[in-house]
Amino acid sequence: MIKAVYFDLYYTLVTYDPPREETVAQALHEFGIEVKPEVFGRPMAVADEYIYQEISRKPLGQRSREEQFALFAEYQKILMREAGVSVSSETILKLVGRMQQFKRRLVLYSDVLPALTDLKERGLILGLISNVDRDMTAELAALKLADLLAVVVTSQEAGVSKPQPGIFCEALKRGNVLAAEAIYVGDQYQIDIVGAKEAGMKGLLLDRSGYYSAVNNVPRIRSLSEVAGYL
Repeated sequence: MIKAVYFDLYYTLVTYDPPREETVAQALHEFGIEVKPEVFGRPMAVADEYIYQEISRKPLGQRSREEQFALFAEYQKILMREAGVSVSSETILKLVGRMQQFKRRLVLYSDVLPALTDLKERGLILGLISNVDRDMTAELAALKLADLLAVVVTSQEAGVSKPQPGIFCEALKRGNVLAAEAIYVGDQYQIDIVGAKEAGMKGLLLDRSGYYSAVNNVPRIRSLSEVAGYL
């Protein structure tokens, strides 16, 4: 019997406004390179997988500014390569700097509040497990998630990051549930789903855009409204 549902944060519950694809395209336009934002959809998922793996190995807060810049530069190299956009090393460096200047705000996906409200009304414990190395209390309150999430565990608090089992186990402990009684929903296969399975939890891969069509060894959903079907 499922008693708890835990969620990833970025690109599972929240995204950026304006979208990252648009800001990358805008930055390239400023450098004289014309690329449509939609070109970066699938490539961004690949680049995200890289950076999340790196952050799980060594959080941003433990890296020097130079190390962080190098990490973001490699991210942009992967993104451009996967998108088939040819740019110089100089442009990559300029792109990293420009991306850090954009003002963006966190916003909820449209399915978040209806889905989480429904799950909570069913009597389920809801929680968040995120590789965030800062306090997210204010942001969660502003997004109206604070009252819905009974458990919030970040890598800063847990001292370990996804996909390491320790962060999942800490969330299970705080929710007072067994791994077999919990579902974890995330948008990254290796970081979220493999990590959750290693901790004994059932993983649901949230694939909003169909980028993981080749993954068939775990349940794959396109919307949070589908989570209730796996209880």
